[in-house]
Amino acid sequence: MIDLQTPIGDDDLDRLDVGDKITISGTIYTGRDAALPQLVELINEKEVPFDLNGSVIMHTAFSDAGIAPTTSSKVEIESTIAPLSESGVKVHIGKGMLNDDTLKALNENNSIFVITPPVAALLTSKVLEKKCVLFENEGMEAMFELKVDRIPGIVAIKDGKRI
Repeated sequence: MIDLQTPIGDDDLDRLDVGDKITISGTIYTGRDAALPQLVELINEKEVPFDLNGSVIMHTAFSDAGIAPTTSSKVEIESTIAPLSESGVKVHIGKGMLNDDTLKALNENNSIFVITPPVAALLTSKVLEKKCVLFENEGMEAMFELKVDRIPGIVAIKDGKRI
Protein backbone atom coordinates (compact mmCIF):
# COMPACT_ATOMS: atom_id res chain seq x y z
CA MET A 1 0.00 0.00 0.00
CA ILE A 2 1.39 3.38 -1.01
CA ASP A 3 0.28 6.31 1.15
CA LEU A 4 -0.22 9.69 -0.51
CA GLN A 5 -0.76 13.04 1.21
CA THR A 6 -2.42 16.00 -0.50
CA PRO A 7 -1.48 18.09 -2.32
CA ILE A 8 -0.25 15.47 -4.77
CA GLY A 9 2.89 16.32 -6.75
CA ASP A 10 4.43 14.92 -9.89
CA ASP A 11 7.02 13.14 -7.73
CA ASP A 12 4.18 11.32 -5.93
CA LEU A 13 2.75 10.15 -9.23
CA ASP A 14 6.17 9.13 -10.60
CA ARG A 15 6.39 6.33 -8.05
CA LEU A 16 3.00 4.84 -9.00
CA ASP A 17 2.07 2.20 -11.55
CA VAL A 18 -1.26 0.92 -12.82
CA GLY A 19 -2.58 -1.61 -10.33
CA ASP A 20 -0.89 -0.08 -7.28
CA LYS A 21 -2.99 0.01 -4.13
CA ILE A 22 -2.92 3.45 -2.54
CA THR A 23 -4.42 5.51 0.23
CA ILE A 24 -4.99 9.26 0.11
CA SER A 25 -5.01 11.49 3.18
CA GLY A 26 -5.51 15.22 3.49
CA THR A 27 -7.95 17.41 1.60
CA ILE A 28 -10.06 16.09 -1.25
CA TYR A 29 -13.02 17.61 -3.08
CA THR A 30 -16.25 15.94 -4.12
CA GLY A 31 -18.22 16.52 -7.28
CA ARG A 32 -20.43 14.76 -9.75
CA ASP A 33 -23.00 15.46 -12.49
CA ALA A 34 -24.30 18.81 -11.18
CA ALA A 35 -21.14 20.33 -9.70
CA LEU A 36 -18.25 19.36 -11.98
CA PRO A 37 -19.49 21.12 -15.15
CA GLN A 38 -20.07 24.24 -13.05
CA LEU A 39 -16.54 23.96 -11.66
CA VAL A 40 -15.17 23.88 -15.22
CA GLU A 41 -17.13 27.08 -15.94
CA LEU A 42 -15.49 28.70 -12.89
CA ILE A 43 -12.09 27.58 -14.17
CA ASN A 44 -12.80 29.19 -17.54
CA GLU A 45 -13.82 32.40 -15.76
CA LYS A 46 -10.77 32.15 -13.44
CA GLU A 47 -13.07 32.27 -10.40
CA VAL A 48 -12.27 29.03 -8.53
CA PRO A 49 -12.08 29.99 -4.84
CA PHE A 50 -9.48 27.34 -3.96
CA ASP A 51 -6.25 26.00 -5.44
CA LEU A 52 -6.68 23.00 -7.75
CA ASN A 53 -2.93 22.37 -8.13
CA GLY A 54 -2.17 18.95 -6.71
CA SER A 55 -5.80 18.39 -5.78
CA VAL A 56 -7.91 15.26 -5.65
CA ILE A 57 -11.53 15.10 -6.79
CA MET A 58 -13.78 12.18 -5.90
CA HIS A 59 -16.77 11.58 -8.16
CA THR A 60 -19.41 11.40 -5.45
CA ALA A 61 -22.18 13.27 -3.74
CA PHE A 62 -22.23 13.73 0.04
CA SER A 63 -25.41 12.87 1.91
CA ASP A 64 -26.33 11.80 5.40
CA ALA A 65 -25.75 8.25 4.15
CA GLY A 66 -22.13 9.14 3.40
CA ILE A 67 -20.03 8.86 0.25
CA ALA A 68 -19.49 6.24 -2.43
CA PRO A 69 -18.13 6.70 -5.96
CA THR A 70 -20.48 7.34 -8.84
CA THR A 71 -19.86 6.21 -12.40
CA SER A 72 -17.14 8.43 -13.83
CA SER A 73 -17.97 7.66 -17.46
CA LYS A 74 -21.22 9.65 -17.34
CA VAL A 75 -20.87 12.44 -19.92
CA GLU A 76 -21.37 15.18 -17.33
CA ILE A 77 -18.44 13.83 -15.31
CA GLU A 78 -16.05 12.39 -17.89
CA SER A 79 -16.23 15.58 -19.99
CA THR A 80 -14.75 17.50 -17.03
CA ILE A 81 -11.75 15.26 -16.40
CA ALA A 82 -9.52 16.78 -19.13
CA PRO A 83 -10.10 20.44 -18.20
CA LEU A 84 -9.78 19.66 -14.49
CA SER A 85 -6.50 17.83 -15.12
CA GLU A 86 -5.24 20.77 -17.20
CA SER A 87 -6.08 22.99 -14.21
CA GLY A 88 -3.96 20.99 -11.78
CA VAL A 89 -6.16 18.15 -10.51
CA LYS A 90 -3.78 15.20 -10.12
CA VAL A 91 -6.13 12.43 -8.97
CA HIS A 92 -9.69 11.66 -10.06
CA ILE A 93 -11.40 9.01 -7.91
CA GLY A 94 -14.45 7.15 -9.18
CA LYS A 95 -15.56 3.95 -10.81
CA GLY A 96 -16.15 2.65 -14.31
CA MET A 97 -14.34 2.58 -17.64
CA LEU A 98 -13.16 5.86 -19.17
CA ASN A 99 -12.79 6.44 -22.91
CA ASP A 100 -9.52 6.65 -24.85
CA ASP A 101 -9.66 10.46 -25.18
CA THR A 102 -9.86 10.78 -21.40
CA LEU A 103 -6.99 8.32 -20.99
CA LYS A 104 -4.93 10.48 -23.36
CA ALA A 105 -5.83 13.70 -21.50
CA LEU A 106 -4.86 12.17 -18.16
CA ASN A 107 -1.52 11.12 -19.62
CA GLU A 108 -0.85 14.53 -21.20
CA ASN A 109 -1.54 16.29 -17.89
CA ASN A 110 0.28 13.79 -15.63
CA SER A 111 -2.95 12.98 -13.80
CA ILE A 112 -4.33 9.61 -12.79
CA PHE A 113 -7.68 7.87 -12.37
CA VAL A 114 -8.15 5.82 -9.21
CA ILE A 115 -10.98 3.40 -8.59
CA THR A 116 -12.24 2.86 -5.08
CA PRO A 117 -14.63 0.32 -3.61
CA PRO A 118 -18.27 1.46 -3.69
CA VAL A 119 -18.61 0.73 0.02
CA ALA A 120 -20.21 3.80 1.60
CA ALA A 121 -19.63 2.74 5.22
CA LEU A 122 -15.90 2.18 4.66
CA LEU A 123 -15.34 5.40 2.71
CA THR A 124 -17.45 7.52 5.04
CA SER A 125 -15.47 6.26 8.04
CA LYS A 126 -12.38 7.87 6.44
CA VAL A 127 -13.94 11.37 6.45
CA LEU A 128 -12.73 13.48 9.38
CA GLU A 129 -14.35 16.81 8.43
CA LYS A 130 -16.58 18.16 5.69
CA LYS A 131 -17.71 21.58 4.50
CA CYS A 132 -19.61 22.77 1.47
CA VAL A 133 -17.34 24.95 -0.70
CA LEU A 134 -19.36 25.50 -3.90
CA PHE A 135 -22.84 25.12 -5.38
CA GLU A 136 -24.74 24.71 -2.09
CA ASN A 137 -27.99 24.98 -4.06
CA GLU A 138 -27.24 21.55 -5.57
CA GLY A 139 -27.86 19.85 -2.21
CA MET A 140 -25.96 16.60 -1.81
CA GLU A 141 -24.41 17.17 -5.27
CA ALA A 142 -22.76 20.40 -4.10
CA MET A 143 -18.95 20.44 -3.95
CA PHE A 144 -17.60 19.54 -0.55
CA GLU A 145 -14.10 19.84 0.84
CA LEU A 146 -13.32 16.78 2.90
CA LYS A 147 -10.49 16.10 5.31
CA VAL A 148 -9.84 12.39 4.94
CA ASP A 149 -7.60 9.75 6.45
CA ARG A 150 -6.48 6.98 4.12
CA ILE A 151 -9.19 6.78 1.44
CA PRO A 152 -8.31 3.49 -0.31
CA GLY A 153 -8.02 3.02 -4.04
CA ILE A 154 -6.31 1.28 -6.92
CA VAL A 155 -4.54 3.16 -9.71
CA ALA A 156 -6.67 2.31 -12.75
CA ILE A 157 -5.21 4.72 -15.35
CA LYS A 158 -1.70 6.14 -15.46
CA ASP A 159 0.85 6.93 -18.19
CA GLY A 160 -1.61 6.05 -20.94
CA LYS A 161 -2.19 2.55 -19.52
CA ARG A 162 -5.24 1.11 -17.81
CA ILE A 163 -6.10 -1.91 -15.73
